[in-house]
Amino acid sequence: MSLNRDRFFWTIAGQLALVNFFLGGFGPAQPLLRSEQQTSLTVAGLHGTSMGLASILAGFSAPHLVYRFGRTNMAWLGLAIFTVGVLGFIFSPPVQLTLFATLLAGFGTSMVINAMLSQLSHHYSRQPSQAISQAAGIGSLGYIFGTLAVGSIAGTELSWRLGLVIVAPFALALYIFNHREMAMEHRPEKSGPQRGTLNRSFWISWIGFVACISSEFATTFWSAALLRDRTNASAAISTLCIVAFGIGMGVGRWFGPRVLRKYSLDSQVKTIITLQLLGFLTLWTSHTIWHSLIALLASGLGLAMQFALISVRLIGFSENRPDLAIGQSSLAAGLAIAGAPFLLGLAGDHLGISRAFLMVPVLITINLAIIFLAPSEKIAEEISHEL
Repeated sequence: MSLNRDRFFWTIAGQLALVNFFLGGFGPAQPLLRSEQQTSLTVAGLHGTSMGLASILAGFSAPHLVYRFGRTNMAWLGLAIFTVGVLGFIFSPPVQLTLFATLLAGFGTSMVINAMLSQLSHHYSRQPSQAISQAAGIGSLGYIFGTLAVGSIAGTELSWRLGLVIVAPFALALYIFNHREMAMEHRPEKSGPQRGTLNRSFWISWIGFVACISSEFATTFWSAALLRDRTNASAAISTLCIVAFGIGMGVGRWFGPRVLRKYSLDSQVKTIITLQLLGFLTLWTSHTIWHSLIALLASGLGLAMQFALISVRLIGFSENRPDLAIGQSSLAAGLAIAGAPFLLGLAGDHLGISRAFLMVPVLITINLAIIFLAPSEKIAEEISHEL
């Protein structure tokens, strides 16, 4: 079934592209920021911890924010907080201030993503995973351009921070031209925010989501450092190489739903996790730029649809409480973002970045095992007919 990509879809995709622009520049910028601030891998990893803490806070507040403002207004509010955080990150060199700015940007990012999941799941109730995946695919373009912006400027006399400043005017323009089109009167439900106890299948899948996001952000944050260690490439070249990861994410998110449409939900997830594992193992054993580029591309393809598909699984296990499920998924993402880059950086200080990266295939294996432990045959059957 073809997806009707209306203005609603493109506005949400634009919001995602903006937050991904920052994430695309933020991850590869970690080695550059660490060198500028003269910090250890452990301290540099605290930026990921700040972003993770922001996601946790957003997860706790998600059902209440949706109840108070509605999903559409929550997305615009999140974009405003995100923009303030990015500007703070750009113009606040000391590590204490960049950590706080990252917290603000991360909180706004999580609000935008949480609203995206619930809005697209509702707007495209018969094609949720395809809508989410393709919107995320548009977001990946922002990720790629963010990486290019930081990587390109890193090789010049200008500050790499300037590569991120474009976020502010684009966020303002997106709001001016689209907020009235999406404006909706919000009347809070009399029953209050969604609440209650979620079932065991949800929580088992939630653990897999933690492993999924952990492997993604560990790869995003420290792949440039791994390339520098393994290939002796410059900081600028290593940063630009991460574009291959973003390209894989974008291509996989846009075309993946079409390529895998005949497979059930769980079969799709198993296939792409396996591809991610093969891509990462190739990356870890590579000592040349070209092999590393191919491995990063494969890893990106493997990770591309995992966020959308596992989110659909979580919503399916929520017993018609999508906002509650999305809030809990944000908690999972927060724990992953806060923990994985920091722990990898801590291990890197003691074992070296190459050995520390061995935590990633362990995370990927856990994620794959969870799909077998908590199957979703009913959801899979429904989704396979919808796509």
